[in-house]
Amino acid sequence: MSDVVGIQAVRAVLRETPGRARNLYCQRGQRNARVNELIQLARDAGVRHQSVTPDFLERRAEGAAHQGVLLECHELELTAESEFMDTLGDPGQGFLALVLDGVTDPRNFGACLRTANAAGADAVLVPKRKSAPLSPVALKAAQGGAEGLAIVEVTNLARCLKNLKDRGVWVVGTAGESARTYADIEAEVPLVVVLGSEGTGLRRLTADMCDYLVGIPMAGNVDSLNVSVAAGVVLFEVQRKRGMLAAGE
Repeated sequence: MSDVVGIQAVRAVLRETPGRARNLYCQRGQRNARVNELIQLARDAGVRHQSVTPDFLERRAEGAAHQGVLLECHELELTAESEFMDTLGDPGQGFLALVLDGVTDPRNFGACLRTANAAGADAVLVPKRKSAPLSPVALKAAQGGAEGLAIVEVTNLARCLKNLKDRGVWVVGTAGESARTYADIEAEVPLVVVLGSEGTGLRRLTADMCDYLVGIPMAGNVDSLNVSVAAGVVLFEVQRKRGMLAAGE
């Protein structure tokens, strides 16, 4: 079992994947329009709900900001690499995926899931080792972005990227030192965008598997962006360009 906390994340599960939900817990004495909406969604889905003490929620939320609600769920299953490859087939021009190479902070991981979902990405790929778990903290940060998104667990990232390239997918990595910028991305091909860890960036082997690297120029006195912000900049630039291509501009 896993717990989903926070108004937005709980609402997303009850709306998008109510079959995952088992029990809804609401903080005693804290009833408002948003909580009442969740209770009604739970009733509609045949999910039990009950009032509990703040201490109960604090223990179960494990430090995540629960906003007075917690949904006990069946585990959100990660997609196996073999299953992903079997269903992928021949990726079309519109294919877009995000790869997180060693993002270990659960809040950053969750925020990246939310960003990928918002940008219309088909999948998020993460290495089996040295990646943040899909914990209550990550799911809270995702704000519902994990629901309906293929999150693929990869055993060997370099091999997975090679397999994608063999199917015609272009692999673009992000690196601050690159002479090319995110504005130079070629969006008319199926794409995988790879972001590295919060501290050290892309691993050398991962960077070597990329067709090319792009950077995000910094105009101020900071030298990098949070990984989820960087993901948003690059993914939405790809979709902006694809929109222009579709419009014939």
